[in-house]
Amino acid sequence: MAGGTEAIVSANTVEARILLIRGHKVILDADLAELYGVETKALTRAVRRNPERFLFMLQLSSQEFASLRRQYGTSSQWGGRRYPPFAFAEQGVAMLSSVLRSRRAVLVNVEIMRAFVRLRQMLAAHADLQGRLDELEAKYDAKFKVVFEAIRQLMEPPAKPRKPIGFSPQTGSQRPSGAVTQNSH
Repeated sequence: MAGGTEAIVSANTVEARILLIRGHKVILDADLAELYGVETKALTRAVRRNPERFLFMLQLSSQEFASLRRQYGTSSQWGGRRYPPFAFAEQGVAMLSSVLRSRRAVLVNVEIMRAFVRLRQMLAAHADLQGRLDELEAKYDAKFKVVFEAIRQLMEPPAKPRKPIGFSPQTGSQRPSGAVTQNSH
């Protein structure tokens, strides 16, 4: 890191906590509290004491939070909460270090800001590439349509591999009941 300081949290740790909610890139209060090394209730208490600083924050609806918990599994990292969490956009996160006032909060904040910048750069590069591809496709005739489709497929994230169905000779496991088997006569 610049200035001779060490990163307190890794870039991957921060980037994994950024979610897209209501069209905004946000980090949930419990994730921020963990990154800052404070309890979630201490973070939310500091936010509630300074509401004028947190215009770039939203509270998830009960339905949004339930959907998010289902998406990440029932034994969620966000625990048993009574109220839906707060979600902080980049500007809301920037205000947290001034409210929390610790050296760790400042250093973690720098890493979070870098993660948001990297994410914006990746999205901009992808959008730029998509625009160039559209221009090229418009310029050339149908002969290259197959090439452009192949490039678009390569740009999409890979699909999750599916579990094979049926008997696996290595493990000795059997097909699920009702599975079609080949009879040998």
